[in-house]
Formats: sequence, C-alpha cells, structure tokens
Amino acid sequence: MTNNSNRKLVPEARNALDKFKYEVASEVGVNLKEGYNGDISARDAGRIGGNMVKKMIQQVENNMK
Repeated sequence: MTNNSNRKLVPEARNALDKFKYEVASEVGVNLKEGYNGDISARDAGRIGGNMVKKMIQQVENNMK
C-alpha cells in the first residue's frame, strides 16, 4: 500500500490553498512565481509554510470563541 502524504483531504480546496500561499509569501517578502518554485531557499519555504499554519490555527481559534 502506498502512503501519499501529499494527498489533499478536500481536493476542491487546492485553488484556495494556492491563493493563500501566494498571499502569505507576499506578506513575508518572498517573491513566488507561477509554477515551479524549487529555487527558493528552505528558509523562505519554511517561513511561508509556517505562517500559513499559524494563520490557519488563529482562524480556527477565533471561530471557536
């Protein structure tokens, strides 16, 4: 059995997540281009992903109040 950790639980959310990724990248000062971005540093990729998670957690916490 293959374990694909890149599988989206809600495939319809892909466009929204991509848009969110570009918004967060812009906020943290990382210039992403359409398509392949394998040339950005691991540090910048981590800043984008980390801030995405931080914002998603904040949104859930605010909705629970």
